This record gives sequence, structure tokens and C-alpha cells, in this order.
Amino acid sequence: MNRWFHRAAACAGLLVALTPAFAQVQEKDFNLAIEKKVVDCFSAHDGYEPTAHVIVQRGKLNDVLILHAEHLKPNLAFDMFTVQNSNLLANGAPDPNFKNFGLAWYQSDLETDSNGKADVTIKTILLDQIFGFDPVVGLAPTNTFNVGFWFNNPNDAAACGFDPTKPTPFNGEHRAGPAAMISLPDATTKLGPLCTNPVELAGGPFVCHP
Repeated sequence: MNRWFHRAAACAGLLVALTPAFAQVQEKDFNLAIEKKVVDCFSAHDGYEPTAHVIVQRGKLNDVLILHAEHLKPNLAFDMFTVQNSNLLANGAPDPNFKNFGLAWYQSDLETDSNGKADVTIKTILLDQIFGFDPVVGLAPTNTFNVGFWFNNPNDAAACGFDPTKPTPFNGEHRAGPAAMISLPDATTKLGPLCTNPVELAGGPFVCHP
């Protein structure tokens, strides 16, 4: 009887230990936040604030990201990236310690229609494992857990104080405007929403466990 009990307890313990591997978050959804200093240059001014909602569905080989935005200025072009750092805090306020967006991956173009709506779907590695590295320049594997989109034409943001003679590299020609909307980091982990399984290192920051 005792031997059976110990075997059962051992099996139960093994199941508990294995549970996290089978408990991955299968779908993550989140909103992008407005870059308030340039919102007047991409808002439809229809009585509503611009919104952008993202759904990411985990797949066997890769993931699917679906972005839907509305209440934006009609017929405006943007470029969507995943980036290492957001320039906003978890509450949407500008991060006073922000230095740069870090590693950035060009994911898709994004264009609003005549009604100020935009939709895009991409399929790639996203949840918990999206990263890049370059040993030539000493860049260790670096995650890009934030999602945002940038003005494709720097002149579209000029009326909001952006200097089009100093473009950002966030389009195919590397002559883009500023960020329009971007994801917010978690207040505790400081990681972007594409990380669903944060783990705190002993005496260190949070990392994402794949």
C-alpha cells in the first residue's frame, strides 16, 4: 500500500512538474498606445481617439499576429515593427529614461483605407521567442517583445513638430517618420506583451522563458 502511494505521489509530482510545458498561453491580445505628441497628425478627428488592437495566436511552427486599427486619418501609410524597447511606460506616459528602441525588426507595411481603418496579418515567430543576434558586432540574442508602427512619410508628421530632414530608419528606405502607436511594457517585468512567460532571475531582471 505504501509503495503504491509513493508511486502515485511520484507520478503526481511529475505531472505537476510537466504542467508548465503544456500550459503555454495560446493567445495574447493587447492594445497599442498613442504617441500623444504626434496624434493630431494621424487622428481622424472623428470624435474618437485612434485605436489599435493586436491578437497573437500561438502556432505549432510559428505564430499569427492580427492588427486592427481605426479612427485614423484616411489613406495614411505606416510601417509596423517589433522592437526591443517601448518609449512609453506601462501607464502610457513617456519613459524619462528612454534612450532608443533597441533592436528592431521590420514586419509589415500598414495602410489606412478611406474610412481610416487598417488591418494587417503576419505569420512568424512572435510569442516568447522572437529574437535577433549578430556576433560580428557583439549583439547577443536579443528579444523584440514590443509592437508598434511608424509614419512611413516623415512629412506626414511635420505639422506635429517632427523634423522631416531628420528621418528615422523605420521603413524600407530608412527615411520614415516618428512612432505613431506602440505597445506598453508590463509594469513589473518591464517586458513587452509578446512575452507571455516572464521569469525573474535571482538578483536580476525578468527574462522570458520560451
